[in-house]
Amino acid sequence: MLDNIFNTVMDIKGKTKDNMDARKDSKIICNRPELELDEHRPNIMPKVIYTLGKEQKRRVCEWIRGLKFPDGYASNLARCVDVTERMA
Repeated sequence: MLDNIFNTVMDIKGKTKDNMDARKDSKIICNRPELELDEHRPNIMPKVIYTLGKEQKRRVCEWIRGLKFPDGYASNLARCVDVTERMA
C-alpha cells in the first residue's frame, strides 16, 4: 500500500495509480472537474495537487536517504535513493 501512495505522490511514470482509466472513473464517481480529462486534449492529464514538485521530491529523497533503522528491522533505504537523479 505504501508503494502505491509513494509512487503516486512522487509521480513515478509507470508506477503511479493515477492513470487515464482512474481519471475516467473519477469523472463517473466523483464531482472533481479539476481531475477530469480535457475533451480537446484527451492524452494530457492535468497535474493534481497531491503530486510533489521537483524541489519537494528532492527533499523527500534526502529525508529517506538520512533515515536510520536498527539492524534487521528494514533494508538500507539510503542505497535505494539517488537524490541526483533527474526528477520531472
